[in-house]
Amino acid sequence: MNGEARRHELLTLITSSSNPLSGTVLASKLAVSRQVIVQDIALLRAAGHDIISTSRGYILMTNEPACIRVFKVKHSEEQTEEELYLFVDHGAKVRDIFIYHKIYGIIKAPLNLASRLDVQQYISCIKTGKSRLLSSATSGYHYHTIEAPSVEILNLIQERLTERGFLAKLTDYEPLKF
Repeated sequence: MNGEARRHELLTLITSSSNPLSGTVLASKLAVSRQVIVQDIALLRAAGHDIISTSRGYILMTNEPACIRVFKVKHSEEQTEEELYLFVDHGAKVRDIFIYHKIYGIIKAPLNLASRLDVQQYISCIKTGKSRLLSSATSGYHYHTIEAPSVEILNLIQERLTERGFLAKLTDYEPLKF
């Protein structure tokens, strides 16, 4: 299989998968090294394909219209799993986490959590103790960009966050748009 055919097959695999595919899995399916996959992904991105790399593998961002809202929240480390379940249990996707630091500005990391399994894997990584939650740099305050099937779902999530005491108010020094 030549490079062009391999990249076409690679794009088909990523597009048809509902879950992220790791470089190792893709390399195995296409009988090439993981480094070849990384190079092919770079070429596909350069050709205009919106392929995102997550901690669990590669996904293709779709152009489907989605309802998106940023929530500012605050909770303890022990409540992180509960907070993330609140989002995914309502059919929403947690695109990212970010903090607004007075000195360093916005620090953002992609999450792409869409299921309880995604949340469990994320929490497992945090529990290894090698890294702390990004929100620990701002005393638990942080933001999530949430994607949901409808505005009604986002409104329901906002209600649940308020009920749980997770929703936080913006302060005067924070930007209104991120």
